[in-house]
Amino acid sequence: MSLDLSIGAEQAAMLGHPRDASTRRLAGAVRSLAFASVGIGVLLLAWWIGGWIVAHNPATANFAGFAPAPTFERLWRMLASGEAVRMAGPSLLRIGGGLAWAVALGVPFGILVGRFRSVREASSVPFQFLRMISPLAWMPIAVMAFATWDRAIVFLIGVAAIWPVLFSTAHGFRRIDPAWFRVARNLGARPWHMLFTIIMPAIAQDVLAGIRLAVGVAWIVLVPAEFLGVTSGLGYAINDARDTLEYDRLAATVVIIGFIGFALDLICGQAIRRASWIHED
Repeated sequence: MSLDLSIGAEQAAMLGHPRDASTRRLAGAVRSLAFASVGIGVLLLAWWIGGWIVAHNPATANFAGFAPAPTFERLWRMLASGEAVRMAGPSLLRIGGGLAWAVALGVPFGILVGRFRSVREASSVPFQFLRMISPLAWMPIAVMAFATWDRAIVFLIGVAAIWPVLFSTAHGFRRIDPAWFRVARNLGARPWHMLFTIIMPAIAQDVLAGIRLAVGVAWIVLVPAEFLGVTSGLGYAINDARDTLEYDRLAATVVIIGFIGFALDLICGQAIRRASWIHED
């Protein structure tokens, strides 16, 4: 009996008590929150110092609206009135449309590139060449090819977002162990079974990582794409605030853009962690 108790105690010590694991997780969360708060505080302090310098310089006093106090005051009014939601809605719809096309085209092409060496070698130079062209360089072509600016912007976002998705998918496919396919074929699996049982679960994390990169690129392309032609969206709001000299509104819109972009990236990061086969305690 004593031997059994000693072995059980040793196993418990090796595995650790669940309460200890919860305490470690809580301590890690508090530590991360503390460091994040310090980083945000430093950023706000630098912003406040810059705003104070701008406001007290006669040559730049007209731009005092960029300071934190007027910016957050205007931001609160924009949130309370619903203006922030109205300007962000069209931009999110355009981002969603462009990303949908990027995923719909990038994932299948990525699987083909990862699966067939001939496709990979034939597409390497054209894909790398097209990838290096700025998405905004396609703007005149998009305007001529599409009837509306909304469709043109969705096209530009899709052009910007497709490459991270495609290359991440191809990279994920090439990391699949070939033995999995041999076992599946020996068990009588058909191509559709392999696609949905082996390929998609195996490359899910890589696809989501590509989407995360694509969201960042697309969010950057969106704002300048909305500078021209459209009368809605975050890019239009920045352009309109600049023309009307409402610098507090301009700065508040920049804060909204940063917050939404951060939230989208956070969502993608959580999705990647859920798709991972390796889970941290």
